[in-house]
Amino acid sequence: MTNRTKLTKRSRTAWSVVRKAGRGVLVMLLVTFALVVLMAGAPGSVAEVILGQNATAANVAALNSELGLDKPVLQQYGDWLAHAVRGDLGTSPLTNQPVGGAIADRIPVTLELTLLAVLFALLLAVVFAVLCAAWPGSLLDRALTAVSSVFLSVPAFIAGPVLIYFLSVRLGWFPVMGWTPIGQDLGTNLRSAVMPALSIALVEVAAFHRLLRTDLITTLGEDFVNAARARGMSPLYVMFRHAFRPSSLSLVTMVGLSIGRLVGATAVAESLFSLPGLGQLLISSIGTRDVIMVQGMVAFTGIVCVAVNTLADIGYGMVDPRVRRVAAA
Repeated sequence: MTNRTKLTKRSRTAWSVVRKAGRGVLVMLLVTFALVVLMAGAPGSVAEVILGQNATAANVAALNSELGLDKPVLQQYGDWLAHAVRGDLGTSPLTNQPVGGAIADRIPVTLELTLLAVLFALLLAVVFAVLCAAWPGSLLDRALTAVSSVFLSVPAFIAGPVLIYFLSVRLGWFPVMGWTPIGQDLGTNLRSAVMPALSIALVEVAAFHRLLRTDLITTLGEDFVNAARARGMSPLYVMFRHAFRPSSLSLVTMVGLSIGRLVGATAVAESLFSLPGLGQLLISSIGTRDVIMVQGMVAFTGIVCVAVNTLADIGYGMVDPRVRRVAAA
């Protein structure tokens, strides 16, 4: 292969990544603009929250003018976007805290919950899928599929209280609420993070399990797997050495897409368990009409989701080299 051919293939791959990132940026612009429109149309304003219930209409109007909230929606959004592209997400008029600083303070909690939830979901899903694929149609397969269906129908706001009752109230294994930073005490930190992460992971277990089970059963019927069995290889070796890797390609896609859902679900878990994460801050900011804080957090979350999905696309080639050849063709 000549150097020119290699350069052409790399350029096509790079252009594919840029195109996907560009679509993500367009989505973020549309979402943040729609957010400004919706917040502007909602009753009340952050000025009323700051001044209190006894504030006069004149005082509210004066503070709205000072904060620039009396400008047309398009102008408000343009002013915010001009600063956001330079890395300045603004300052909350309610707390006088920079949005970037508020995100930096709270992101360790949300990030840890999200990563733990993905880990729990993958571990349970892989175990379920491997057992089901090894004995398809068996009683074990039907039982695990039924458990997976139950997980799929239990959202975080239901799973959270159930876990609190059984694991905290009845068994006393984990604290009901509260948070210990990971830098202070790792053990106490994990005890306070397990239940919130598990409450948002259960729905993802069902999605991961069903997808991987189907792909594994299909791959186990392929000729190259039958050839491996004919050579006398053990079922465990065939499952993980020959079948698991090509079957996990779709799972990589699903994991990337689930990050956005999990980040959103952490808002419920953080509220239930009183955790100082991004979700709890977002909910409180919406309630106080803090448009600047909400906009900044939505933009940050959008960037994270776009980055994760782009990395998932790139990760296809790490799972299956055939994807690299197709993308470069």
